Order: sequence, then structure tokens, then C-alpha cells
Amino acid sequence: MLCTPPPTTGPPTSDLAEILERVLDKGIVIAGDIKIDLLDIELLTIRLRLFVASVDTARKAGIDWWETDPALSSRARRDALAEENARLRERLDAFESGELTAAAPAGGDGA
Repeated sequence: MLCTPPPTTGPPTSDLAEILERVLDKGIVIAGDIKIDLLDIELLTIRLRLFVASVDTARKAGIDWWETDPALSSRARRDALAEENARLRERLDAFESGELTAAAPAGGDGA
């Protein structure tokens, strides 16, 4: 006599890796507000928006701020230093050619 297991009627089980892969592939947004009031006077409001996704999914959503933030990207840090270096060289060239005097403001470019 052959025994067959009873049919399962519950939802299919997923392990943590499958769930994480699905979340990173599709992305998930978690939003919430924290509001602190004292006697009906708003003291503090904190708005939290959390987007959990893979890098590729974030790029598809138009989010790529980590690529241009010098604190997070070595390429952005190099670019920022190269830009600052170019501005300083321009100012030095102008100073050496006599176009800029020592009395000129240091932040002539708006910095």
C-alpha cells in the first residue's frame, strides 16, 4: 500500500532569501510621520520616507544620489576635488597675470 501525503491548502512558503530578492527587485516604500505636540502646540514633526530596493531598481526609479555625493562616492569626491582644483588654478592664473589683485575678495565666484 502506497501512502501519499495529504494535499496542502496553505500558502506556499518562502524563505528569507526569496522574500529579500523580491523586495529588492520590486522595491518597497515605507512612509511615516512622527509628530510631537504639547497642549495642542506642534513642537516637532519628523517625516520618514524609506525606499528599500536594489541599486538597479533605484536607478530605474530615478534615484542615484549616492553617485554624486562626495561622502559616498570616491568618483564624486575626485570630481569635486578636480573641480575645486580647476577653480583655484583659474584664480591663480588670473592673479599672476595681474587681472586679480590681492585685495579682491576670496570668494569671487560666489563661494
